[in-house]
Amino acid sequence: MLPDLLDLPVPLEQALYVTGTLASGVLGGLIIKWIVFASLRAYNRHTDAPLATHSLARHLSRPSAFFLPVLVVSFVLPLVPLEPKPFEVLRRFVETTLIATFAWVLISAIDVVEDLVRQHYQVQEGNNLRVRKLFTQLQFVKKLAVTLVIILAVGLILMSFATVRRIGTGLLTSAGIASVIIGFAAQRSLSNLLAGFQIAFTQPIRLDDVLVVEGEWGRVEEITLTYVVVRIWDERRLVLPLNYFIEKPFQNWTRTTSQLLGTVFLYTDYTLPVEEVRAELKRLVEQEPLWDRRVCVLQVTDSKERTMELRALVSASDSSRTFDLRCIVREKLVAFIQRHYPESLPKTRSVVEASDQPFTLANVASAEG
Repeated sequence: MLPDLLDLPVPLEQALYVTGTLASGVLGGLIIKWIVFASLRAYNRHTDAPLATHSLARHLSRPSAFFLPVLVVSFVLPLVPLEPKPFEVLRRFVETTLIATFAWVLISAIDVVEDLVRQHYQVQEGNNLRVRKLFTQLQFVKKLAVTLVIILAVGLILMSFATVRRIGTGLLTSAGIASVIIGFAAQRSLSNLLAGFQIAFTQPIRLDDVLVVEGEWGRVEEITLTYVVVRIWDERRLVLPLNYFIEKPFQNWTRTTSQLLGTVFLYTDYTLPVEEVRAELKRLVEQEPLWDRRVCVLQVTDSKERTMELRALVSASDSSRTFDLRCIVREKLVAFIQRHYPESLPKTRSVVEASDQPFTLANVASAEG
């Protein structure tokens, strides 16, 4: 086709008219875009504008700079005086660009909707269980919507070509074989997608949930269509497939509430006065802002051969506060025992009975013999 187009005689006046028509369409689209978004910026600057207008100006400004000119060009395209073949090439190019830029606008519009939803909720709030449920579903639905927009846009672009349509017709005639092949090839991907739907709506995990998985403690940072990113306490990232959370057990410390109980174990001698330690525990947690005033218990939970086991049970509003409170209680109780009852620290006793015979070399030799 290209050699035929290059040999095609096009008068200078016609070329100038075609160029001017297309340029005027692009310029008209840019002017419309500038007017619309200049008005939005002025509105946002001089009034107490809602988040919607700020989000529209932020997300849609750049894709509109491409979409609106192409849209205006598509309207003025019938005015272009070209031969059928070059006109078809130009029309196909404008149509493809229009579909691609419109898909970009739709994806940016999804970001606007996300901003509007997030405006009413804050995941950083203390009691954020309902918010995290919503954000988990929102993130999954957003990724799915973006994927569908891209797939539909690519499909519309490809189906606009006759060759691709003929290939599609041929594939449809062998749909049974193709479906079996695709089913085997995409088995893992489809299972991950179905697991994503299950996680999004049954929600064994949510965004910002605290998990213990693979022996690691961390928070759910991101849930995609195929995997989950867990931010571990030391800033590492653990990436797991979605199927993992359907097929394998794990600990979720914030499934219904973020409140937790923390335990501190102490091993002391039997001479330690337990009531004094219990009173000291009560005194020190009442001075700690990390304690949520629900649970404060000290019990003797085991008696071993040389020591007795004390368990201090305290509560806090979330896992991070619980860990810090446990460390503080452990440190201060150990210091209390060291300061007031050092003789009650763990010790090993040995009883040596005195012998009736005097200690002599002969006796030692006799004992060794």
